[in-house]
Amino acid sequence: MRILLVAAMGCALVGCASITRGTTSQVTIETTPPGAAVRTSMNHTCVSPCTLTVGRKDEFVVTASMPGYREASMPVKTRVAGSGAAGFAGNILAGGLIGMGVDASTGATLEHYPSPVAFTMEPAAPAKLTPPRRGAKPKALAFKPEAKTASAPRS
Repeated sequence: MRILLVAAMGCALVGCASITRGTTSQVTIETTPPGAAVRTSMNHTCVSPCTLTVGRKDEFVVTASMPGYREASMPVKTRVAGSGAAGFAGNILAGGLIGMGVDASTGATLEHYPSPVAFTMEPAAPAKLTPPRRGAKPKALAFKPEAKTASAPRS
């Protein structure tokens, strides 16, 4: 009975970071002004401000667009988190090599950055009007008078 209990506890502790941190994370996206259409390279969509749930291993690009403003994009990368490293190290005590393998394969030790993803939307540039060149003379319009045809009264 004790062996079964110890085996069950060992299985529960396999992948400490996977258990304590999970395999997904939430990334918040904010824009100034709010209300921009947001999409990711992983086909997530929302309207800012919003929060997306993504896999911890996923790296992607966030794009924000809004009428009257330039489209903006920002890559979201992953890095080892401080708490993820601690959970991974906990495998030395409890999970062993199997736990380390689980944490590494699920990305449980990773965090996304930047987080939150923040955009300051830039107004779109107005259409440029090209001023006339200096010294350029305006083109004269060709004027063609209508041909007059005189018709004599017939008698």
